[in-house]
Amino acid sequence: MSDTRYAPPPGPDAPARPGTLGDANTTPVPDAPDAPGTGFAGRLRRALEPLPDDAGAADVWRALGRGGITAALYASGHPDGPVDLDRLGALLAALDARGDNGVTLSVLVQTASALPLLANAPGERCATARARVLAGDARVALAATDEGAPGSDLTALTTRVAVRGGQLALDGGKRWITNALGAGYLLVLARQRPGRHFTGFSWVLVPADTPGVTVTPADTSLLARSGTGHLRFDGVRLTPDHMVGRPGRALADFARHMATERIAGAYWAVALTSRVLRATQDRLAHRAADGRPLWQNPVVRRDFAACLVRVTQLRALLDTVTRRVTADRDLAWAGLLKAAVGLEADAVLSRCAELQGADGMAAGGAHRIRAEAAVLGIGGGATDLMLAQVADRAETFLDGLGAHP
Repeated sequence: MSDTRYAPPPGPDAPARPGTLGDANTTPVPDAPDAPGTGFAGRLRRALEPLPDDAGAADVWRALGRGGITAALYASGHPDGPVDLDRLGALLAALDARGDNGVTLSVLVQTASALPLLANAPGERCATARARVLAGDARVALAATDEGAPGSDLTALTTRVAVRGGQLALDGGKRWITNALGAGYLLVLARQRPGRHFTGFSWVLVPADTPGVTVTPADTSLLARSGTGHLRFDGVRLTPDHMVGRPGRALADFARHMATERIAGAYWAVALTSRVLRATQDRLAHRAADGRPLWQNPVVRRDFAACLVRVTQLRALLDTVTRRVTADRDLAWAGLLKAAVGLEADAVLSRCAELQGADGMAAGGAHRIRAEAAVLGIGGGATDLMLAQVADRAETFLDGLGAHP
């Protein structure tokens, strides 16, 4: 997931239809009634069922593409249409049920951010890359977090792109990039002009096998199948048609799609915490203390119930924020949701890990899940940064509490 502090005010984007979040001037295609067994849920199940439990991100992405699932996430069948948030949430829940957080993260970043950003790019080269990624034949890494700047401060990044002799010259580096390992394409945020103004940045589509590109694995055992790694660009030369979208629009486009990623992260957080709560309740029911199941201990039951309330509240907030963002294009609410995800997911997973006792230390147990889920409080905007933005908009949120639908 990406990490940014820049969030310009929303432009004059037209509201998308309920349940979608898309660009202005896009006419959604209404869903036709599904024949029995041919709905999105059925197609999703058929796409994932043949995969082994240990299938990697590339295999999962290929299955989703060839099963038509990835295309079905967008109202027009292509990523230039509004994102169907209900379907995206269903996809992330199905992936989370497989229990591989790295794979889920890999898919989330591509569907919620990378593909929609790539959809804005005109030209045959970008269209070819977009078609390959959408079909599952290639993956794309969203490379925003810079090695030369704090992760949350994109306006301070040092990766640069310049036009020299009719070519693009790209130099710099990116760190902690999901899908860096194994991606066919790198969607790189680079500085095109000096200064911190938000119009000084552009996106560049870089084939991963371009001379001068170096990819190294990140030094972590967490989220192993996410393909997280570091990127270096040393004297990378590309033709001008590798530029994505209009020059100077990179951060504005990124901020618009960031709302989708934050909503997607909340869907994943609800699915993940619900899964861990179910596993915790099962363990408590089958572990005894003083001859009684731990589930009958009133203190344990109280703490479990408090966790359940937290997750239920998070789900209710997700539904409320989704309506506000899709109807009003108020991206500030997406930031509030992101802050809630970082706070509530960690609180619930921490308590579940404690309630599971020694079982939580097992391979793939609650302590491992909690450590991997920390990405929910980092990617897409760190929790402390989101809280600062919530404080900046305190009056807006307080007024919203008194508003009725």
